[in-house]
Amino acid sequence: MTAGGYAALEAELKRRQQEDRQKIIAAISEARGHGDLSENAEYHAAKEAQSLNEGRIAELEDKLSRAEVIDVGKLTGNTVKFGATVTLIDEDTEEKKKYQIVGDSEADVKSGKVSISSPIARALIGKKVGDSVEVIAPGGGKSYEIMQVVFI
Repeated sequence: MTAGGYAALEAELKRRQQEDRQKIIAAISEARGHGDLSENAEYHAAKEAQSLNEGRIAELEDKLSRAEVIDVGKLTGNTVKFGATVTLIDEDTEEKKKYQIVGDSEADVKSGKVSISSPIARALIGKKVGDSVEVIAPGGGKSYEIMQVVFI
């Protein structure tokens, strides 16, 4: 995982533990004041939110405890590997795309971060600038040419 991905997970964990947990406890307390708990929809909804929040907290704590943080800024080379930011040209449409290869938990295609286990990342790993890459994805096959590989 990249340092940025680790920091984002830490921030989510802190928010869930310090803010969300308190709001849920307050909602449970308020719902308890409304009477019979067996027919109290607000109480059951708050308890379900608490369960989901605590589950996510446990998941985040597990991910953070097992995470191996890689400082992408210290990586070098001209081949595509974890942490690389790769500029591609779609060979059919001439459209330029830029992706950073990151860990599974920090992937977000809309912001240009693709998971190391995604079809595009698997196709790019080990390739160099100028190489042509065929990506077989659920939406069909695409051909790209690698224009640039940087580590930032």
